[in-house]
Amino acid sequence: MTYHTTVLLHEGVDALEVKPAGIYVDVTLGAGGHTKEILNRLSSSGRLLGFDQDADAVNNAPEDDRFELCFGNFRFLKQFLLAKGVSKVDGIIADLGVSGHHFDDASRGFSFRFDAPLDMRMNSSQGKSAIEVVNEYEVGDLIRIFKRYGESSFAKPIARKIDQQRISQRIKTTGDLVSIVESVVPERKVKGELAHIFQAIRIEVNDELLVLQEFLEQVPEVLSSGGLLVVLSYHSLEDRMVKHFLRSGNFDDVLDKDVFGNINRSLDPKGKVIAPSEEEIEKNPRARSAKMRIGVKR
Repeated sequence: MTYHTTVLLHEGVDALEVKPAGIYVDVTLGAGGHTKEILNRLSSSGRLLGFDQDADAVNNAPEDDRFELCFGNFRFLKQFLLAKGVSKVDGIIADLGVSGHHFDDASRGFSFRFDAPLDMRMNSSQGKSAIEVVNEYEVGDLIRIFKRYGESSFAKPIARKIDQQRISQRIKTTGDLVSIVESVVPERKVKGELAHIFQAIRIEVNDELLVLQEFLEQVPEVLSSGGLLVVLSYHSLEDRMVKHFLRSGNFDDVLDKDVFGNINRSLDPKGKVIAPSEEEIEKNPRARSAKMRIGVKR
């Protein structure tokens, strides 16, 4: 089984405009696709740091003297770089979301295609899992995350059904959750709603939006002037955050201008949003929702 097919592999690394002797960071090692392509473009004096918090992904780390692994969450970007003696880098790439490996490994509980323990943790050794979210959150909190993170149209009936179910029996598996959704959602809408609900729980479990915010806030501090940020996102919540941050320098998309009308921001958006080609989507349907944005440090 393929661990993960890297989306926008060459386009992502092209956007970094790799300098042979530069210092780069891939904050989402995953299958190692972008990492290996960056190494192909570095000289012997170049340097690349790769982040991942998933023990499975560590096996994909290349054995290369120019590469250093940071085993942890990229919300700690600056902290890890300082520990490695790095203050400024020439480029950063982030391929957000869940890898194909996570969806295809039934034991991780990310997919509604399998009946497996409810987990959904990207780092299996840390934090709450999906089983705690589903069984211990108040109904109002479940409704909130289903609406906010899943943009679900059935947030209230699903949350209430979960509450009814867990009174008599703990909800332990993805199959249990699928049955609940199927019981309150019209058949023609079940598959889409399952995608919304599983996404919402996964985002909550892994604190994905706050992690992204904390990461983006650190990027201007560690990028050299003219350095590039490349971000691939796979749903509208992530993409909106990246778009607003690059456009206005904040997440509320409030434009703060100086007396000359220049927007006060540390990074400028570069070019237009990039999406996979029809050919790539045909080969890898999971690429369909990908959007790539580029920012350059002033």
